[in-house]
Amino acid sequence: MNRLSYPQKFTLIGFLFAMPLTLVMYLLISEINSRVDFAQKEIYGNQYLRPLRQLREYIPKLQLLNNHDLNPNLSNSDPRKVLEAKIESSFQSLANIDLQLSTTLMVSKKFDKIYQDWQNFKLRRRQWSIETYDFVYQRLAADINKLSLRVGDTSNLILDPDLDTYYLMDATLLKLPEMQKILSEIRLISQTRSARSYATPAERAQIITLAGKLRELNQDLAINMEVGFSNNPHGNLRPKLSEPLRNFNSAVEQLTGQLDKLIYPTAVVEYPAYLDGSDRVLTSSFQLWDKSVDQLDFLVQKRIYSFVAKKRVIAIFVSIILAIVIYLFVSFYTAVMQTVFVLDEASKKMASGNFNHKISLDNRDELGQVVGSFNKIADALIHANQEITVLNDRLKAENMRMSAELDVTRKIQQMLLPKDLELKEVIGLDIAGFMEAAEEVGGDYYDVLQHEGRVKIGIGDVTGHGLESGVLMIMVQTAVRTLLAYNEPDPVRFLTAINSAIYDNVQRMKCDKNASLALLDYQNGILKLSGQHEEMILVRCNGAVERFDTIDLGFPIGLDADIAEFVAETVVHLYSGDVVVLYTDGITESENMDKVLYGLERLIEVIQINWRETASEIRQAVIKDVRSHIGKQKVFDDITLLVLKQK
Repeated sequence: MNRLSYPQKFTLIGFLFAMPLTLVMYLLISEINSRVDFAQKEIYGNQYLRPLRQLREYIPKLQLLNNHDLNPNLSNSDPRKVLEAKIESSFQSLANIDLQLSTTLMVSKKFDKIYQDWQNFKLRRRQWSIETYDFVYQRLAADINKLSLRVGDTSNLILDPDLDTYYLMDATLLKLPEMQKILSEIRLISQTRSARSYATPAERAQIITLAGKLRELNQDLAINMEVGFSNNPHGNLRPKLSEPLRNFNSAVEQLTGQLDKLIYPTAVVEYPAYLDGSDRVLTSSFQLWDKSVDQLDFLVQKRIYSFVAKKRVIAIFVSIILAIVIYLFVSFYTAVMQTVFVLDEASKKMASGNFNHKISLDNRDELGQVVGSFNKIADALIHANQEITVLNDRLKAENMRMSAELDVTRKIQQMLLPKDLELKEVIGLDIAGFMEAAEEVGGDYYDVLQHEGRVKIGIGDVTGHGLESGVLMIMVQTAVRTLLAYNEPDPVRFLTAINSAIYDNVQRMKCDKNASLALLDYQNGILKLSGQHEEMILVRCNGAVERFDTIDLGFPIGLDADIAEFVAETVVHLYSGDVVVLYTDGITESENMDKVLYGLERLIEVIQINWRETASEIRQAVIKDVRSHIGKQKVFDDITLLVLKQK
């Protein structure tokens, strides 16, 4: 978290809070939408049931006309055409609705079968006997009732969750259709038996059984509807349905009362009265069905409106909460950034030297404490600045003194390097040297000395750089020159004497410096190498490269009191055109901008390319290539190069 900016932190926190809120909102809205879809499917179911209700009314009436010869009042053939037209119209309405709702209710196959049966009936009815005619009618009516129940299942009506709408569904989908079926059977029996005034025991038992079922359903309907009335929050059912329900219940009780008399064997059978009574009850049942379905639609639609209203309230509530959160987010962010901006401006002024600037904010929270702490720091910095100013003045004076001392040391160091004239006087060798310090005073050393026909060549590297390294380098140069002046020919005693002097001085200076040092004695084409330093590179006149490792020829100077046992010597014969190159690690370990080292292999490659040139040109080629490699990178170590070429 500390690596994130405040906008990123606020965005992350907001995202973490938004994720569960979004999930909860999604689940809540999804649940409401599913309930809306559930209720909408119920409305589709009622929409489908209305044409089915027409078929349940008209098809039994058409069946009665099959026995019109038994009833003189129905001898006219016009009602048959009218009923068939109504049935066909109902089928067309049902077909249109089925086309719209086929994917929702999934009852198209059942409807198509019923409609096909109806078409076959119209084509073949004249060929059937009365028994076949009645059987087909009964099967058609049964299929319509099955389709009605199937619609109730697929449209969620059978699963309605509220008591008032559930009992309305129970009445329109189950109770009333079942009672209408029973009434149609009673009416059909009365129609077919109306020619005689008596009934067989089997007929009496059939009618009494139907009457018992009708009375039981009527009582259940009355009880269920009362439960629905009592659990109707909108209060619309009792005013709208109580009177039609009461009329229907009363008509059923009156009809069942007449039918119950058949239990007595001496009771006279009144088929015309049963026929008229069942007609009245059927008419009343369809009126009650129509009004019940209308109220069921009304209540389901109200339920949908309530769900939509809940969604609207939730959306408004969430929008308000979101607006408040955004306001708090912006306010808090503004307060934080204002404090940060003020602190930034104050820090810039303090960085420019204005320590008297104080911050004033009205914040009473933790940010105000931060501002107070900043002001305290500013007060402390004022006092510290005063002390630093005094110390700076002292340091300036000290730096001036040190700079003067370093300048003197650097000049002495440059003065002690061999001059070009001295190098040209060396018999048998073409010599070119180069040294560049990483700072004002370096720790590298090289020298070319002549004494009584002997040539002493030295190269070394004092650890580190600066004043101490420069002084130590001067000590080494002085010791070499002194021992050469006293004609010390033995390399072991030569290096041991140098080490003894440097070691004692290092101990006196109480520093941890030491130096690598290689010494070469040259005379008449013979080169004797001793001392530990970097490798010596030899390129023969035929271009072959030889490398001489000095790790076993000596020991670092100033690191130990006695190094005699570590000193050894190797002899190299030089021929005309041979090139010897000595260097310090400032060349091989120089880095470019990508931290890649220059390396010994590249140094050898440059020497191989230019070995035919003069020593000065070889030196120039190497230094140019090293500088090209370093580029804009800072030079971290002294660079020293010494090129010897046998004449």
